[in-house]
Amino acid sequence: MVRRLVIAAAGIVSFPIAAAAAQNPQPAVVGQPTTYVEAIARTRRLIRDTMASLGAPGASMTVMKNGRVIWSEGFGYADLEQQVPVTTLTRFRIGSVSKSMTGVAVGLLVQEGKLDLDAPIQRYVPSFPTKRWPITARQLAGHLSGIRHYRGDEFLNMRHYGSMLAGLAIFQNDTLLFEPGTTVSYSSYGFNLLGLVVAGAAGEPYLAYMQEHVFDPAGMSHTVAEHPDSLIPFRAHFYTVRDSGGGIVNAPYVDASHKWASGGILSTTEDLARFGQAMLDDILVSPETRRLIWAPVTTTDGKATGYGLGWGTSRDDAGRLRVSHGGGSVGGTAYLIVYPEQRLIVALLVNSDHSFVGATPQIARWFLEP
Repeated sequence: MVRRLVIAAAGIVSFPIAAAAAQNPQPAVVGQPTTYVEAIARTRRLIRDTMASLGAPGASMTVMKNGRVIWSEGFGYADLEQQVPVTTLTRFRIGSVSKSMTGVAVGLLVQEGKLDLDAPIQRYVPSFPTKRWPITARQLAGHLSGIRHYRGDEFLNMRHYGSMLAGLAIFQNDTLLFEPGTTVSYSSYGFNLLGLVVAGAAGEPYLAYMQEHVFDPAGMSHTVAEHPDSLIPFRAHFYTVRDSGGGIVNAPYVDASHKWASGGILSTTEDLARFGQAMLDDILVSPETRRLIWAPVTTTDGKATGYGLGWGTSRDDAGRLRVSHGGGSVGGTAYLIVYPEQRLIVALLVNSDHSFVGATPQIARWFLEP
């Protein structure tokens, strides 16, 4: 039985969040050209002001351009009670940004000829119940499968599952919401199943495959699955904001053992930037496979969805291509955005569910102005 480290959600605490920045001794800027000084200054102001107004405990920001980190900095506290500042080594919950990593694994297995995107998923997960209509990996990766999302308090799962396969019990016997391919409906449970498709196609456990074929090649040495009973260096403490006045409590205990592929990964902003850069540099997949992953899937009536295989795909107001994913976890929020043509990557992580990561697209635009 797994020993659970329960986080008490007791009394509300209030700390001078913005003041923590002065206690963070890390190098904040890594050789940035003068053209980015104003963008960095504007982003610093936004982060500090917003953290103060929202009561967000801590945040980390990394910006990479042309394969080089031009700015990386931590703000506030990784642990309020112990007054531990966020640094660039702090590991946060990245939530659904995990889906982008799973999407890359899917693309890599397609590239290797091990996965047919349009085959019934029972080819790779034989135990998954047959439904009224067949479901494919492409539909799972594009949120077209008809598999439901969380219900009720399922997001606050406290149960430990001995395997990802065991975790399918939560939803595998439920009726599909619609005929796969006809409608877009966001589903983290669909990605839980997709993680098992990856494992079945690869012939090895999901986490082992991700480590060898995604995390290690991309240089993501601080990216791990969040095992609640493990001692994980530099793991942030996670919080929730109870009220608009900034009252902060410890986030409730959760167990992600059923959802590595959809939202159970810890990482740093620098590792997320390395992940994006590895995609741009063809380290993880070929250019053809990258285009497959980032191309919006379509419904059966031909409508583009704005979502590829684990990545959101869009154009900004200036018509520039951007691929991205946000993430929300219990006590954590995340955003990763990549501008492929400008070779710009921006990653923002916060150890609170009351967050401002939605500002990441605006921050990215500031770094595109010079």
